[in-house]
Amino acid sequence: MRVPIILFTHVALRLFTASMTCMLPVAAFSFELRDGVSAVVELFTSQGCSPCPAADRLLSELSTEDNVISLAYHVDYWDYAGWADTFALPANGELQKAYAQTWSTSRIYTPQMIINGEHGVVGSNAEEVQSALAASRLVLPVSLEVPSQDVVVLKAEPHPELSKAVVWLVTFRNWAEVEVERGENIGRRLSYTNIVITRRPVGMWDPINGADIQVPVSDAVDPDSDGFALIIQERNGHLPGRILGAAAVMLEH
Repeated sequence: MRVPIILFTHVALRLFTASMTCMLPVAAFSFELRDGVSAVVELFTSQGCSPCPAADRLLSELSTEDNVISLAYHVDYWDYAGWADTFALPANGELQKAYAQTWSTSRIYTPQMIINGEHGVVGSNAEEVQSALAASRLVLPVSLEVPSQDVVVLKAEPHPELSKAVVWLVTFRNWAEVEVERGENIGRRLSYTNIVITRRPVGMWDPINGADIQVPVSDAVDPDSDGFALIIQERNGHLPGRILGAAAVMLEH
């Protein structure tokens, strides 16, 4: 679903309030709401990993499917090999390690795709990825509503048979290209899709009351990101559990 909205950029808003005599142009956006999805695919990847570009291309293909939310978590633990990943965040590697702990293993690798927080597969193996997707589903329906120009509301109904879960806001940049100058992918110009910029909790889903969470779009996105996912994920103590439901908002400039 594409919805036209008007947003003030942070820069334009600051300039407008500083000088009330100057009328500035306001950027107009439309955005696509993606709910009713059946899978969240989290790819742990690195610009310094030679098998990773194949997984990056596969993630890009998955990003076009309406029933999938795909996210690229760039990690920094291959930076020592000669090329520092320009999108890597230490928190991404920590999340991957936390998944490994959930599954009682110390093994992490790239490219790894994790399907719905439950299954880890080799991200460059298209057959294995498609098989995992075919066997996966999200058990909690999630919907998005737009009550005003700058607010998206996540709604998820109660489900007494499930346990409490965290609602995560994951912002992402929908596309970028990088010229790799050193390391295993030296000389290659690589394309990336849905690059994770931030990941933070914004609320809880309760099995008795469900969830009704308002997200101001202009607070969720900034010059570095142009979309976000809302992911309802169980906790295994302090570790991530399975993903119950999810939805996403993709802005179009």
